[in-house]
Amino acid sequence: MPRAKKVFSIAAIALLAVSFLLIPTLAFAQTYTYSLPQQFIDVYWNEDGTSSLDYVFIFTNNPSGATIEYVDVGVPNSNYDLNSVVAYANGVELNDIEPSPYVQPGVAVGLGSQSIPGGQTGEVRVFIGRVRDVLFPDDLDENYVSAVFIPNYFEGGSISGSTETVLSYHFPPGMQPEEPRWHEAPSGFSSEPEGGIDDQGRLTYTWRNPSADATRRYTFGASFPKQYIQESAVVTGPPPPTSGAAGTSFIAELFGCITPLLVPIICIGGFLGLVVWGITSDRSRKLKYLPPKISIEGHGIKRGLTAVEAGILMEEPMDKIMTMILFGLLKKDAATVISRDPLDIEPEKTLPENLRKYELDFLEAFQEKSKGARKKALQKMMVELVRSVGQKMKGFSLKESVAYYKDITRRAWEQVEAADTPEVKSEKFDQHMEWTMLDRDYDDRTRDVFRTGPVFVPIWWPRYDPGFGRAATGSAAPSTPSLGRSGPSMPTLPGSAFAGSVITGVQSFSSSVVGSISDFTSSITNVTNPPPKPPASSFSRSGGGGGGGCACACACAGCACACAGGGR
Repeated sequence: MPRAKKVFSIAAIALLAVSFLLIPTLAFAQTYTYSLPQQFIDVYWNEDGTSSLDYVFIFTNNPSGATIEYVDVGVPNSNYDLNSVVAYANGVELNDIEPSPYVQPGVAVGLGSQSIPGGQTGEVRVFIGRVRDVLFPDDLDENYVSAVFIPNYFEGGSISGSTETVLSYHFPPGMQPEEPRWHEAPSGFSSEPEGGIDDQGRLTYTWRNPSADATRRYTFGASFPKQYIQESAVVTGPPPPTSGAAGTSFIAELFGCITPLLVPIICIGGFLGLVVWGITSDRSRKLKYLPPKISIEGHGIKRGLTAVEAGILMEEPMDKIMTMILFGLLKKDAATVISRDPLDIEPEKTLPENLRKYELDFLEAFQEKSKGARKKALQKMMVELVRSVGQKMKGFSLKESVAYYKDITRRAWEQVEAADTPEVKSEKFDQHMEWTMLDRDYDDRTRDVFRTGPVFVPIWWPRYDPGFGRAATGSAAPSTPSLGRSGPSMPTLPGSAFAGSVITGVQSFSSSVVGSISDFTSSITNVTNPPPKPPASSFSRSGGGGGGGCACACACAGCACACAGGGR
């Protein structure tokens, strides 16, 4: 037994010694594991042609993660002013700011006493006040410059979870809302930026993504008139140099060898990409005819719009808008339809005094005998109507106003559908007709409401239906030719025939007046909401070593990259 005890003692001592040796190893093996629940990025495009970057990161360190003592943030290129960098952690100003040894080009911010231990959350703000050589000539408009930006992204493996990301462009002072043109948004972000005005009175575009990937490179872009910046600040030659991180020499050499081939390949690929992008983007946006300035949020509801103007605000199809104008004119005894197919109308010799500008323009357009001239006049009318609504919406909230007019539409349908007799139902439909048309399900709801029973047609119906009162082969004749307003003397039609006649009124515009409604709307959109410029072509690559590195090169247009950074 004594021998057995001796053996046990030696084993215990050996195990204890090994444990002491392992303790430091285990302690130093602690790694960075954290999440970034939120980040807010503001990019200021300044009058002198520089940009200023304002990052706010909300870090949550995992309980088992190493303390976050430094944060590395990439910058677009090496032409930044280190003295312009200011940083805060949890509201406390930090003084440890130097070029990053891991992210090149980039800055390293030491958190000091505000370091974030495991299980804790902290806010880090980094403001880079001056970055030069960030604006390039716009490819498609010599009077514009291209402002493309790739936000800082983080090294994979250390960070987990999704990140709510909000990025805002602040344009140079004095720019008008209709002047900037956004590029295609990155996947996951709002396809069109939110317009706004910052506390300096500068126009802003804002993109949002509630669940972005902080390790992914996202490219944002916009173009704006170069008259708002110093012309000498526009980069006309090759982009400024951006050096890779330590340990990337082989990649750099390889990249240098293939660069002569990459440039033409990228340009050709970029051209083909622009063609594809142009086709798909145009299809998706050509029916969005509102000018961007209407989207700039104000406060409160813009009340008092007509149903037609509310339809413009809601971007209803233009054939529906013009049908609403037609019905309004018929109800005001201002015109008569003399032919349904092709559609032709005749104004009254003495017009009512309460006609609106767009109604007068509508009547004037139908005085044109040539189909092409009539279509052109209707396009002009719609452009002026869209611009008029834009002027009326200044200072008011688009979101609140649209919700307000949708509620009016909802209540209008409720009154029609709640009517308990054909007479009342017909009366309510006539009274609220234009508002009910703003419902996206207008066709189906009209058919459902008048599926059974007769419809007591409104007094203006003979002005709309040239064959009213005359039986025609294959069509239903009204039961009574009287034009009384109420009671049994009101003329009636079968409900299905009435609904079908009203619904096909919209179709007659696209088939016999303006042709393709998509092309018609596109011609208006090109004036009121010009298509955005395509994104600038760029090429980026990441290098290895340390916390990650980046080199950025651009071809065919300007770019500004901020590359892999992170907490350490």
